[in-house]
Amino acid sequence: MQTISNAVQDYMGPVKTDTNPEYKHRPGGETMRALAWFGNGDVRMIDAPIPDISEDKDVVIKVTGTTICGSDLHLYHSEMMALQKGDILGHEFMGVVDRVGPSVTTLKVGDRVVSSFQTACGTCKFCQKRLSSMCDKTNNSSLMANMYGQRDAGFFGYGHMTGGFPGGQAEYVRIPFGEVNLLKVPKELSDEQVLYLSDVLPTSYHSVVDTKVEEGDIVGVWGAGPIGQCAARFAILKGAKKVYVIDAVPARLALAAAAGPQIVTVNFKEVDVSKHIHELEPQGLDACIDCTTFHEPKTLLHKAEKLLMLETDVPETPNEMIFLVRKMGRVGLIGVYSGYTNHFAIGALMEKGVRFIGNGQAPVHLYWEEILNDYIMTGKFDPTFMITHRVDIEDFPKLYKKFDERYAGVNKVFVQTKASGPPGKNCPQLSKVDDWANTVL
Repeated sequence: MQTISNAVQDYMGPVKTDTNPEYKHRPGGETMRALAWFGNGDVRMIDAPIPDISEDKDVVIKVTGTTICGSDLHLYHSEMMALQKGDILGHEFMGVVDRVGPSVTTLKVGDRVVSSFQTACGTCKFCQKRLSSMCDKTNNSSLMANMYGQRDAGFFGYGHMTGGFPGGQAEYVRIPFGEVNLLKVPKELSDEQVLYLSDVLPTSYHSVVDTKVEEGDIVGVWGAGPIGQCAARFAILKGAKKVYVIDAVPARLALAAAAGPQIVTVNFKEVDVSKHIHELEPQGLDACIDCTTFHEPKTLLHKAEKLLMLETDVPETPNEMIFLVRKMGRVGLIGVYSGYTNHFAIGALMEKGVRFIGNGQAPVHLYWEEILNDYIMTGKFDPTFMITHRVDIEDFPKLYKKFDERYAGVNKVFVQTKASGPPGKNCPQLSKVDDWANTVL
């Protein structure tokens, strides 16, 4: 059996990147506050140099809103390869334009913008189709090329496997190809309403569209974190007749149920999911979407194999979906998987004719204007439903710990900086993580 260390034995040292993530610093030695990774479970606030314009198409933004994403926990637990001590984390953020490169003409200082979590060049064959997550030019990671055969786009704040770009859990961020990777947002919308166009909204929407959820479908969504919550709601907006939401956190299941009568919640710690749903839907589900994560094995077998580094990812949820989907049905993976897995139900996949879809990292640029104009501006989708707290950037290390432990009632958290405005209408007021209820689910 191939071990993970065997799979990456040819990878040596820091990756090379065409776009040089070692950005130029602002003259005068000015510093900013930023959240950086230093090891497993070790993230710290640091004073880092403020980035300056490094390339003609760069834009530097002053961050007014950032957040923590479930996929950030993979970095927190050192499950993503090629992290280096001092890497600035964060891939979901927005702000105001602070500086522009000499070739930038469509953005000016003071514009409110949301950044996509990926850095795309805007000119390669994928970018021409607005498939920004598949950009050919912004990530030159030798590790990713060796593991996958090809590379995704560069991502902000996700380590050197995705280009090593400093992330958005900071007060300033340099955005390569700024006119491509920043979206202007309307003045009448609050930061809380638009921040999640950076990742959560395009990612969840993509999972539903790419898995081809259709009118009248019966859908299963595994994982009721922010991605799963939004995917369930988007599935209903696309006409799904019923959506099963599978999780084990009561607060998350309650939030999902609040979306409407089409939602049926299933607690996987209380029932055998495969048996329970199969009894309710003997013909199978039309579409299943995996919004979970690779780092939480349920069985002793997979816990042991992960501990021994015999696999990076666990197939338990994909196998469950393959069992429950109808013949010729669709299974989509939007939950982050990074490497290799064992005991995958390949026989059932083939015999049932399952359309097994790796949704890939969401092409943010393909969807963000559609989501903004057709869903947020019209009021069909209000992203603020998932925001439970607002904290200051200095609380980031404590927030990571709480988020990792799934403290009661903590879902999506809006993190403010010195440049942030006041909370939006009906959005949480500022609180301190130390003051939160000391309850773990």
